[in-house]
Amino acid sequence: MRILHIAHRLPPEPGGKERYVGRLVREQLRRGHEVVVAHRRGDPLPGTEPLRPARTWPARVVSLRSDEAGFAVECAGALPAAGPLDVVHLHGDHREALTLGPAARRLGVPLVLHVHGALAMRHRLVMPRAFRHVAGFAVVGARPRADLLAAGVTGRLIRVVPSGVDLGRLRRFRSGPRERGLVVSVGSLVPVKNHELTIEAFGRVRAARPDARLVIAGDGPERDRLRRLAATCPGVELAGHLSGDEVCALVSRAEVFVQSSRRLPGVGEGIPLAALEALALGTAVLASSDASLDPVVPPDCYRTFRSGSAAGLAAGLRDLLDRDGLPPQATEKGMRAVEDLDWPLVAARVERLYERVVHRTPAPAGP
Repeated sequence: MRILHIAHRLPPEPGGKERYVGRLVREQLRRGHEVVVAHRRGDPLPGTEPLRPARTWPARVVSLRSDEAGFAVECAGALPAAGPLDVVHLHGDHREALTLGPAARRLGVPLVLHVHGALAMRHRLVMPRAFRHVAGFAVVGARPRADLLAAGVTGRLIRVVPSGVDLGRLRRFRSGPRERGLVVSVGSLVPVKNHELTIEAFGRVRAARPDARLVIAGDGPERDRLRRLAATCPGVELAGHLSGDEVCALVSRAEVFVQSSRRLPGVGEGIPLAALEALALGTAVLASSDASLDPVVPPDCYRTFRSGSAAGLAAGLRDLLDRDGLPPQATEKGMRAVEDLDWPLVAARVERLYERVVHRTPAPAGP
């Protein structure tokens, strides 16, 4: 197949979605597909053909409100220049689909919309129009699927395609010793990750467990504010940006991995990749109710707390630290669940979605 990926950001820009696109493209190239990529920020992906949309004044006007939407306007105008395509794979939401859907339909090319997180439901009235030319939807978990259903998308058009994990790399870090009392969180320093809650809850635990320490790996706009907060809580370290191997080594030593993400207007987790990697490493995962791993991982393989509850998070931390993590059978079950997410298997799922939408593509039509 000849596939066009449209993604506003690519690695080394931070984020799970960015890593997802980069690794999916790598797997598709290995499977013999021809891949074209359009992006605004980040580095070109090796082995792909770039699509460089022109910066037009209508797109610049749209970008004043949403650069993602403005980039989609540019890509819609550039689609004919991409050459023959079998499928357009858009990593975004209804803002981008509003312009790219009609453009793809005019060319007779099916559009797959990949929703990696929560939808901005305050825009619900425009969603039926935005989604009418989308041939198929990929979502990373139950939360974005529920958002699409609430927006009126037919369930048969939606496929759950969670993020893949690099099992070959992760297995190299499984055999190391655990550091007693070590709690780790990984994620960009942005409001949706709710690291502030993690620090607050850890402070409550630290009072009774002076041996405990919390390491937060990641960088972002909240760095300075979180550093000031961490300075008031003994045992907290902001490690900054770490390489993939450094993150694996850190998480593999931890007794508990924490994911405190919350849902904000138009922003929310799908299934956090960092939590899946922690499970693959055999580390106990404690996640907020807004960072559910459903339906990919059985609920008895990890623990949850009510999103936004410092008391609930502190209680969960104390319990897991006192018990030295989850029972071995739960840990093993979690590791087995993640085995099904090796990247070649995930790429095959995406390929099956492409085949389904390609075979149902209507003839070229007007807007």
